[in-house]
Amino acid sequence: MSDRGSSMDGKTDIVNGSLSSSPEEMSAEEGRETSSGIEVEASDLSLSLTGDDVGPNRTSTESRDTDTESSGEEKDSDSMDDTGHYSINEESRALDRSHSEEEEEEDEEEEQRSHRRAQRKRANHEQDSSDDEQALEDWVSSETTALPQPRWQAVHALRERELGSSSRFVYEACGARVFVQRFRLQHGLEGHTGCVNTLHFNQRGTWLASGSDDLKVVVWDWVRRQPVLEFESGHKSNVFQAKFLPNSGDSTLAMCARDGQVRVAELSATQCCKNTKRVAQHKGASHKLALEPDSPCTFLSAGEDAVVFTIDLRQDRPASKLVVTKEKEKKVGLYTIYVNPANTYQFAVGGRDQFVRIYDQRKIDENENNGVLKKFCPHHLVNSESKANITCLVYSHDGSELLASYNDEDIYLFNSSHSDGAEYIKRYKGHRNNATVKGVNFYGPKSEFVVSGSDCGHIFLWEKSSCQIVQFMEGDKGGVVNCLEPHPHLPVLATSGLDHDVKIWAPTAENPTELTGLKEVRRPPAPRGFWAAAGDQEEQAGAGRGQPAPHRHVRQPHALVPHAPPPAAASPPGRCLLVLPGS
Repeated sequence: MSDRGSSMDGKTDIVNGSLSSSPEEMSAEEGRETSSGIEVEASDLSLSLTGDDVGPNRTSTESRDTDTESSGEEKDSDSMDDTGHYSINEESRALDRSHSEEEEEEDEEEEQRSHRRAQRKRANHEQDSSDDEQALEDWVSSETTALPQPRWQAVHALRERELGSSSRFVYEACGARVFVQRFRLQHGLEGHTGCVNTLHFNQRGTWLASGSDDLKVVVWDWVRRQPVLEFESGHKSNVFQAKFLPNSGDSTLAMCARDGQVRVAELSATQCCKNTKRVAQHKGASHKLALEPDSPCTFLSAGEDAVVFTIDLRQDRPASKLVVTKEKEKKVGLYTIYVNPANTYQFAVGGRDQFVRIYDQRKIDENENNGVLKKFCPHHLVNSESKANITCLVYSHDGSELLASYNDEDIYLFNSSHSDGAEYIKRYKGHRNNATVKGVNFYGPKSEFVVSGSDCGHIFLWEKSSCQIVQFMEGDKGGVVNCLEPHPHLPVLATSGLDHDVKIWAPTAENPTELTGLKEVRRPPAPRGFWAAAGDQEEQAGAGRGQPAPHRHVRQPHALVPHAPPPAAASPPGRCLLVLPGS
């Protein structure tokens, strides 16, 4: 093998991968090769650095033989013939194969790690699903466990009435669990052509007023299933509330609507509406009115503009601004308001944040705590990012308790006498409150039960003391129940929602309702973003937070999601006939 490659390799920079040579160096090397007895043919001009024959050139000529002998041990990474083409030697190929195998092993290990991570994620997801399912099972089990023995016993109460020792049989029976568990649909009141957003019995309980998206108000003789009076409200958009003013001889109805107007209707004894007039104007939708017990001429209104008006019909200008609800410097739009029946100076409001605020009309100073007397909120929602809103709140019959329903959350009971910032005392679970500005109410003469509608179309009744569901019934074919109005004296409940009729319920079932299907309609994990992402849309024809902008026509459903008008439900056979001893 010629050592010419060694001389050529003397200018080959193996490390840097560069190659250089000069004619003088090549001539000197050829002379030395000839004197060493190695024959070099002229035709053998090709430079071959295969790695088996020669190694790198040394700077000293004395080590040339040593270099030649050790050339088989020192391997080149590259070689190039005189044509300038590179070739990979066997060791390089072995190294490349080794690197390739290492890369393949690394890829396999990474793939295995990814597979293990995916398995862990699936396992965690399955574990979460299993935990959720177990939690749901536990909840259903807790709701269907045996309730404590009821305090009111029918046989004992009947005997006491017969002996003349009980003069409040009907009153006490209305709050009995045995009646609530036997609620059954009696009939529907059909007369509206839009969703029914409000219901209110008069003081005697003989008439029921309803307001709708069709802009009409209907006064019903609910027992005979006939309208006593029907009139145009005068509003330009959805009627949200219509209430009889107390001690007015059922001659005055107060109304509020999405257009922000608060109007009053004067009814005549000849069962017609004389006129309606505007008494206040909010800059946003007005959802609720708060009546003062026993007052035929004063009431409060609240709007999404954060303003609370006090309205006195005896004044030339009936409305005066009472307070603007704020959290620090930010206005808080209002969805609900209620006067404390035990202290009519105090009222509570709720709306676009998580706080229940209580005011006292005698002590409102907006420079001190924005005029708020005290605030309540479930402690886990105080700093929550869930953007909870209060859709409805009500006081109990004696004003000692305050009930608040939160969207995408549960219903909470507060003690109204507790200090500022106190935690809730009861919590009621199971319903869904996302799609509409949903109502909540007490049921029973002593507020023995809590009743709410749900997005699943069902009506839930909880026993207040035990927090257990005692009644569960399908109340709306359109999918959402919003309004729940207990009769003032009888065990009767009126409800309405996205359906265009009013439904009347009474305890006429032979057996208590079984809570079948409760698991299927259990409130799912709260979907966030529905309310939080909704901004002020008051410019869009008065739409409120979370409500889509109305279509071109004004008869929009009182709902935050679009829906197709449901078909009118056929009234079930039978009449609502309640024959209670002593009634």
